[in-house]
Amino acid sequence: MDREIQQLVEMGATVPQAKAALHKYKDVMQAAERIFDGEFAHVHEEGGSVPEDYVDYESDFEPQPMTREVDPYAGIFFSKDRREEVIEVEEEAEFVTLPESQEPIKLMTQGEWMKGCPEGNEQSFLFALYDYLCNGDCPCPQGCGFKVPRKKCDFFPLFSEFSSYTEHLRAIIKRSCPNCNIEFCFACGEMVNTTGNRPSASSGDTSLFHCSNMQGVVLGVGLAMLEATFAEQRQQLVCNGNQGPQRSKSNKKRKLHVHSTPTGDDEESDSYYASFSMGRKAKGGTGYAGDQREDTSGQLEAQAQQRVKDGKIGSLLSRIRVYLPSLRRHGGALTSDYMVHPTALAHLRRRFNYLCSTLLRNDSLTDMSDRSVLYFELFEWLETISNHEALASMMAMPIMVVSSIKSVAPKKAAHGKTIIRERAIIYEGSAGPRELLEAIVIQARAAIKGLEGMKSSDPEEEMTEEQKRMTAKGKGKAKEPSPSLDDENEKLLAFCRRILATADAIDRSLRETKGDAFVDRLHASLPKILTSSTYDHISVRTGGTEEERKKAYLDWAMQVRFEYCDLTVASPDTDVNASIPHYKFYFNNEARMIANSDFPKRSLAIAKELAVLTTNLPVSWDSSVFLRVDENRVDIIKALIIGPEGTPFLFDIFLGPTYNHTPPSVKYMTTNGGKYRFNPNLYADGKVCLSLLGTWSGPGWISGRSTLLQVLVSIQSMILCDEPYLNEPGWANAGGTSQSKAYSANVRRMVVKTAMLGYLKNPPEPFGDVIRTHYRLKADVVITQLDRWLASDDGRQTTGDSAQPLGKCDATSSSNGFKKDIEEMQSLLRQLQDGTFQY
Repeated sequence: MDREIQQLVEMGATVPQAKAALHKYKDVMQAAERIFDGEFAHVHEEGGSVPEDYVDYESDFEPQPMTREVDPYAGIFFSKDRREEVIEVEEEAEFVTLPESQEPIKLMTQGEWMKGCPEGNEQSFLFALYDYLCNGDCPCPQGCGFKVPRKKCDFFPLFSEFSSYTEHLRAIIKRSCPNCNIEFCFACGEMVNTTGNRPSASSGDTSLFHCSNMQGVVLGVGLAMLEATFAEQRQQLVCNGNQGPQRSKSNKKRKLHVHSTPTGDDEESDSYYASFSMGRKAKGGTGYAGDQREDTSGQLEAQAQQRVKDGKIGSLLSRIRVYLPSLRRHGGALTSDYMVHPTALAHLRRRFNYLCSTLLRNDSLTDMSDRSVLYFELFEWLETISNHEALASMMAMPIMVVSSIKSVAPKKAAHGKTIIRERAIIYEGSAGPRELLEAIVIQARAAIKGLEGMKSSDPEEEMTEEQKRMTAKGKGKAKEPSPSLDDENEKLLAFCRRILATADAIDRSLRETKGDAFVDRLHASLPKILTSSTYDHISVRTGGTEEERKKAYLDWAMQVRFEYCDLTVASPDTDVNASIPHYKFYFNNEARMIANSDFPKRSLAIAKELAVLTTNLPVSWDSSVFLRVDENRVDIIKALIIGPEGTPFLFDIFLGPTYNHTPPSVKYMTTNGGKYRFNPNLYADGKVCLSLLGTWSGPGWISGRSTLLQVLVSIQSMILCDEPYLNEPGWANAGGTSQSKAYSANVRRMVVKTAMLGYLKNPPEPFGDVIRTHYRLKADVVITQLDRWLASDDGRQTTGDSAQPLGKCDATSSSNGFKKDIEEMQSLLRQLQDGTFQY
């Protein structure tokens, strides 16, 4: 009963009205209709009359006092771990010829209408509306006996254009009674007040806004058309991608595991389900020792095709948005804006969320900016939804996405219907619309930070509704040829500000419609870019099982992989230019030289880089990348890359004045003071041999196209590999040889002394908390791994350059100090576990 009351409250009823209606009618659908009809308008919070047969709802619960706090948002903030299995039916297609079309029109089947993961009593609402508009008669509201039979072709024809569908509805919605000489609505059977009609700026008349039934069917069919069009475009993209050149197999390099959400193993193809993917899209470009160059042929043609597709989807979104319930409608709210049909939220959750989540999972701010005609319309939808109390809860609800599909034996259908197939669809929870939007907000803020040098000193003001409309219109026009660099910067800056304005407007509306408690709880679950001073690393629990430890590690790493921090150090007393900060950074001098310079092209490139890096750094149990960017100089970066067997390696990165026309400057810092060379590609003097950086043969940096993320991933997955001996030119086929094993053993001795023991005792700033938490969460695994390393050690003395001839073997492994280092490291790991480690 509590859940049904909550559903009615979300539709706009008060709690006393919901209780009174449910007591009298029991069925939620019927109770909602009677509330919207005004039958319970006289029932107020305090006082007011109640129906004679109404019994106090609370009286049933007097013997059971509340023993725990009831969560008022249990049906909204439900767990993303939730799974639902739904049997969906595909029926034989039915076609009909209508007067306004020369071609047969397909009718929407009940299975298509009901498709999607249910929530609450959505199924009953959907079924009731479909059945009501497909069957029976619509009688004259005066009771004279005149009736108009309803057929499926009246409300459920699937025209090729949404405008054709709405024109069809306008032609049939008003019916006249020859006996009473009145007009009544064919969707609800109520009398139409012709004198009260007024023009609507969006539709030309109000006939399709007369009742909630009309609203429910227009949104349902319109969003089904939108969903089908978008899924078709996505499927074409998948097919075109599968026809591209096959990627060559990599050499013996370590496999890179990037943390992403699985999509499940579907047992059969389906254009709708196959087109939805929760993973990240593949990154382009070439890394270390790659064997292929990026093919840019046909890029302009593909971009032109994408603009056409985006224009089609954006236009369809704009036309359907007119029928969303909105109390802020231009010209004044209409009947259906107040009387929201219970299926409206169901349609949005089931169909609009598919498009919404796909677009908001885009990890390229540049791509979104180029497709702004589509994204601006998406933002309008999100703001409109959050403005209405009956729909606003959807912004916080996890989106249920398809994880697997299995065919089941079809059953005989009733009423002569033929079922083609039945499928068991398993839905899993994922991030909700507002959470997905926050990931883009993080990218936008990062991009603005990169463009700060190009911003005016005027304070940023929130965009008005008129400015938003003007901006959206302008973005839909064709690009001017060869725009100036300033224009390109301003374009990205304007798009980022629009994103922030949308998020602010949504939160403001949610506070008005759902309350402060709702928004505060929503914000607590949103992703954030934290700082070392605000994140409590010590509170991260290790968990009791290996699975729990891995989950805890991934959750922690996802939160701290990217941070802004202060990388400055005190200026020396001899500094004649103390106004320019110094940095604990290998490229300190180069950074100070351009402190007061402005490079517009570099600012734009850095803005795009930061937008991607904030949400796309790879993290996993086996290997991760952590980045720290100076809070005032975003061209100064430090990277901690977790290499094989969980070993941290430090890199200093500087995005110089010609970035990204030229590659970044990268220095390897884990060298034990310039003594150790851990890898053929990582020299003791800090040089990093990588074709992307121009320090090694092979496909190099592509001006304006290659990225810092590619450099980081190339180092992580290709240089820091399990068998580094194979990276040396001419030794690629020497895997498993005695030389390779001896090389790896020598590297391990250096790793334990410097990258493990050295970094745990004296961690490089600002990664102290990251290194300690990394080792605390993986202590058991690292302790076991160190035992294996000691058992397989060849006993030779450590050689700083592993490429040099190695010393004589000592079977005890004691004289080289390796055993002592391992025992000390294991002792510190146990101290991290039991909380006795001295920070």
